[in-house]
Amino acid sequence: MEIWHNPRCTKSRAAKKALDEAGTGYTERRYLDSPPTAAELTEVLTKLGQEPWEITRTKEPVAKDLGLGDLPRDAANRGRWIELLAEHPVLIQRPILIDGDTAVVGRDEDSLREIL
Repeated sequence: MEIWHNPRCTKSRAAKKALDEAGTGYTERRYLDSPPTAAELTEVLTKLGQEPWEITRTKEPVAKDLGLGDLPRDAANRGRWIELLAEHPVLIQRPILIDGDTAVVGRDEDSLREIL
């Protein structure tokens, strides 16, 4: 299992603690230091079953600076959303836990249970 982790985030720390308590082996990716590529994001979005705008932190100041509120959420702009997430990883919801062909945004206990 891999966790895309931001140690300054309460939800991310809670997910990492849940993995530790469950005895689940994992690799930690500090995605702000080692951002995912557009290809990696595309793969993870498939595993999540979500669109890029669904995992975007739209209240981040950079989201406002980039005008994400005006960027259409449709197939024609999907690639642009992914590019922006790759260029600005602070916009990616956290934590993301990836296990084989499955991934979840582990912001709550139900999501964590789903992947554990």
